[in-house]
Amino acid sequence: MTSLAEPDLGPSRPAATPGVAAHPVSRLRFAVAVTALATGGFAIGTTEFVTMGLLPQIAEGVDVTIPQAGHLISAYALGVVVGAPLLAALGAKLPRRGLLVGLIASFGLLNLLSASMSHYGLLAFVRFLDGLPHGAYFGVAALTAAGMVAPERRGRALALVMMGIPVANVLGVPAATLLGQQLGWRSAFVAVGVISAVTVVLILAFVPSTPGDRTASTRRELSALRHPQLWYAVGASGIGFGGLFALVSYIAPITTDVGGLAESTVAVFLLVIGLGMVVGNVLAGRMVDWSVQRSLQIGSVGLAAALLGYWVLAPHGWWALVAGFAVTVVGSVLALGFQVRLIDAAEHAQTLGAALSHASLNIGNSLGAFLGGTVIAAGWGLRAPLLVGVGLALAGLVVLALARRAELGARQGE
Repeated sequence: MTSLAEPDLGPSRPAATPGVAAHPVSRLRFAVAVTALATGGFAIGTTEFVTMGLLPQIAEGVDVTIPQAGHLISAYALGVVVGAPLLAALGAKLPRRGLLVGLIASFGLLNLLSASMSHYGLLAFVRFLDGLPHGAYFGVAALTAAGMVAPERRGRALALVMMGIPVANVLGVPAATLLGQQLGWRSAFVAVGVISAVTVVLILAFVPSTPGDRTASTRRELSALRHPQLWYAVGASGIGFGGLFALVSYIAPITTDVGGLAESTVAVFLLVIGLGMVVGNVLAGRMVDWSVQRSLQIGSVGLAAALLGYWVLAPHGWWALVAGFAVTVVGSVLALGFQVRLIDAAEHAQTLGAALSHASLNIGNSLGAFLGGTVIAAGWGLRAPLLVGVGLALAGLVVLALARRAELGARQGE
């Protein structure tokens, strides 16, 4: 057995993913297959973050306040939380390519349906439904990629699949934000639907047909929920990662109303945030290889400090870009660290663990967006969510400390 973390820092990581036979393919076949899988991540990342960039336009379009529109972000995130464990458990035995096609196709159709909504309540419900395939798609995509390489390379394969999200924030989100500002917010969701359709074609053309885990069962997958460390990981991720979304969810009004910049500059801020995610994703791989636990600790403290820096710089216009870049670099370190931690904690229920990693991150998405909207509605100002984010990052660090204590206590009792 090998582990990405030191032996005393968390659950050990198996040399191969249980239930996923390694069928190494050529580098070219692997590259095009992972590109197909990452295209789906690009579509998902675009729709997840573009809502934040178009929050004022969406609020005006369905006749609600900006804090109310922020709850659409929470609705999508809650869909991820519900859908990830449910679809992962139900689909563990299904052929992976077919499952991926079904997940991304339904995701695309629900984006098109979102574009047709004019009633706030119906739009919130459709956004919830659209979140259901999110975690399961990434979980199955990660296991599919892991099955195409030798066991010692699966970490790099996972990072490549996940690269769709930061690339979406560099290219997809700014482009969709500008599109939505020029042609109406509905056009951004239509664009995501089109990208999803392209993903279906790419997966069918380039991703190898592989069976599901024949030994899996819904009962076995859900049995991982009995592991205390899994729940510590979910809690730390859901709370600590919320700090990032306390900022990103309200980046548009903070940039324009607090920073005094034009509406068109929101796309620039989203671009810089996306670049921070790309850099953070690369840095995260190295840090996690060094130590999962320490990377999570450093990431939590770093996120709190960066958010506090943004609070200071927000009224100074372009200077806030520096803090925004820092926030997403350390936030990306947290994201990958929590993902590995959850997969390890799930042990043999790898499909569930991989999907839950995205569910827990979207608990943070929902929590950050909800609490940020709450303090704005309470009249504390548009910068208040940044201080909420500082508190969430530090609270996540406390949960990590409790998990560490419980881990050491369990080992001493063995």
